[in-house]
Amino acid sequence: MAALKVAFEAPDNTGRSIPSARTPINFTHLANQTMGDKGLEMEVLRLFARQARQAMAEIMAGAVERRQEAAHRLKGAALAIGAAGIAEAAAAIEAQPGDPTLQGELAAAVLETELFILKLCR
Repeated sequence: MAALKVAFEAPDNTGRSIPSARTPINFTHLANQTMGDKGLEMEVLRLFARQARQAMAEIMAGAVERRQEAAHRLKGAALAIGAAGIAEAAAAIEAQPGDPTLQGELAAAVLETELFILKLCR
């Protein structure tokens, strides 16, 4: 009976966990870009996720010039869909392509956004 009580009671975690109000995609911006077409939004997001993964592979494996080019392309694509976190991280790599810390930050932003897009596609 105690397990049933635990399973159906709301957890007492007030003050310990605050859900983030920020999402990886600015849906207002995306809706403006796609003229409110939800099907087009999903298509654009899927395409962006593939492009972001490809750009990350180039950034992680490429020479400095290739990193800058890939970061620049990724920044533009991110700005087009309203993915400000990725755009900021890509801009930082564009400015300092040799900094491995920045590569990690970009990889984390891309992963967060990709997972968010996958959840939307369900």
